[in-house]
Amino acid sequence: MAADDLTIVLADDQDLVRAGFRVILESEPGFRVVGEAADGAAAVEAVVALRPDVVCLDVQMPGVDGLEAARRIGALPDPPAVLVLTTFDDDDALFAALEAGASGFLLKNASPERLIDAVRTIAAGDALLAPDVTRRVISRATTGHGPGCPTSDGAGTATGPGTAAAGAAAVAAVGLTEREAEVLRLLARGLSNAEIARALFVGEATVKTHVSNVLQKAGVRDRIQAVVWAFEHGVATAG
Repeated sequence: MAADDLTIVLADDQDLVRAGFRVILESEPGFRVVGEAADGAAAVEAVVALRPDVVCLDVQMPGVDGLEAARRIGALPDPPAVLVLTTFDDDDALFAALEAGASGFLLKNASPERLIDAVRTIAAGDALLAPDVTRRVISRATTGHGPGCPTSDGAGTATGPGTAAAGAAAVAAVGLTEREAEVLRLLARGLSNAEIARALFVGEATVKTHVSNVLQKAGVRDRIQAVVWAFEHGVATAG
């Protein structure tokens, strides 16, 4: 195996499920499953020992479940990207996974191609939320029920979905540049870094820098919360 292979740990309490995921993922050139675990505690141990690029976690496992495992993995130095896999299209599981620090959420009935794309996407530093899931996150967050969502502008004033003027005020309050605000709006449309780079005719490394600046200035943890922040403050609007 090449040293630059994308490495993966699989955590699921069903042996057949893990075997199936292994076959699917290792059919993709450059993907390598380096470890497996049957529960959340073992998944955390595997991550510490093997330092994979991505860990795929089932939600429902005996003992330490996938959500608690995601929290523990997220607290590690330089943690891997976490993809939460579940059989249930359950809003509570979705928001709990996002709150736990997962980079992506995927149903187990997704196609093999979707699983491969999901792993590649989060390994590249992008969050993975399908458009319908993004709408649910935004709807729940902007009504005050989302996980860990920011509720203030740069001056500490509570805000909600607003007008273009409110969006401009929020951008100014946290010090986003015009280009950073443009990148944030494209994030809110669900574009990946590569797609944003193509849209703006810049390099992908430049986009990553802009995204990092947006997260820092808006005071949010990740791209998903940045999108929620954008909708809450009127920087992005539905449709």
